[in-house]
Amino acid sequence: MPGKASAKTATKSASKKEPKTKYSFTAPTPEYVQQILDILWETYPDARTALTYDNPLELLVATILSAQCTDERVNKVTKVLFERYKTTEDYADCDIEELKDIIRSTGFFNQKAKYIKEMAATVIDKHNGTIPKNMEELTKLPGVARKTANVLLSSAFGITAGVVVDTHVKRVSYRLGLTDKTDPDKVEQDLMQYIPEEKWIFVGDSLIYHGRKYCDARKPDCENCPINKICPKRI
Repeated sequence: MPGKASAKTATKSASKKEPKTKYSFTAPTPEYVQQILDILWETYPDARTALTYDNPLELLVATILSAQCTDERVNKVTKVLFERYKTTEDYADCDIEELKDIIRSTGFFNQKAKYIKEMAATVIDKHNGTIPKNMEELTKLPGVARKTANVLLSSAFGITAGVVVDTHVKRVSYRLGLTDKTDPDKVEQDLMQYIPEEKWIFVGDSLIYHGRKYCDARKPDCENCPINKICPKRI
């Protein structure tokens, strides 16, 4: 019996994956950053959010729904949702079960419905029904973190307050050596440090495009990637 226990322990120990080696991070040079920006601009000159919306409220709702969901799926859902609900009052006064049914396919629909309804009520109560235009007030709204606020400020209002960091931006930034962080807020701080402020909106949108088209999480298409020649390939 002791022999069997030892063998089992050894097998379990051997099955554990070795931790990924963390590369030694060196701050990117301004020249390297500019090369990346030039390539991104040449490749994605029209980069913008893929979410469909007609006003700030719609974009805010769509961005809340986009958590752990594709933009394509969100756009299908909001096509129906935005016909049903058009104002903050509509969302604040809605039957939450009906709202859940409409957004169900976006995943985590119970929490998202709660956030949307509470967000709308807060906008009415604290901001007279108008979506605020600054990071501090936006991030006080239910369901709104920095990423959501950055999407809204940059895409709906053209306000530069930071860099949108979603799963694509986090992954591509790490691989390109623009950060060694994994926490989205810390990744954003690195990007804000190394990238000129006037490029913050563009770099967030373009890195999302790049992550979708070339820098896939599991199978990056390095062979056809336009940044391949200068990429340090931090996988």
